Amino acid sequence: MKRIAIFASGSGSNAENIIMHFNRDEVAKVVIILSENRDAFVLERARKLNVPSHLFTMDELNDGGVLMVLKAYDVDFIVLAGFLKLFPKSIIDIYHQKIVNIHPALLPKFGGKGMYGSRVHNAVIESREKESGITIHFVNQNYDDGDIIFQAKCKVLENDTPEILAQRIHALEYEYYPEIIVKLIEAL
Repeated sequence: MKRIAIFASGSGSNAENIIMHFNRDEVAKVVIILSENRDAFVLERARKLNVPSHLFTMDELNDGGVLMVLKAYDVDFIVLAGFLKLFPKSIIDIYHQKIVNIHPALLPKFGGKGMYGSRVHNAVIESREKESGITIHFVNQNYDDGDIIFQAKCKVLENDTPEILAQRIHALEYEYYPEIIVKLIEAL
């Protein structure tokens, strides 16, 4: 059974969905949640779901401290679920093609530094796009720039607000992210 670490900075609804999925799956198990944000609700979700968590500083991410935690938990695969920081080359090199992220738009559009959450949905609506969706991609040293693994689409409706569009995007995330993670882990 493969061992997954999830990195998250916020609420953690995607992290919870992934944990619940792998509680029913024999391919892998979420063994730790990591966050740089002491106020992230994902830490509370981890506690309620009996998944260990680790709060770290950005210095620890970059100087090898987080890598030591990943090794201590014997992590095979890393999932970003609302983690908003760049990963250091040292971790990317060790976990080459084993770190995935999900973005709430159809990359390469509406990605990059500062493009997350309602900012993305607002930009999609303001640009009068006819569709949006999710992009699951490998992580490299640039924001939202790694090789695209999977995309799913939904329509952008004339009366959409960022909040309404976000609901459809979240539904796609919850449906597809665990499924794609399973396929990637099975291919390891």
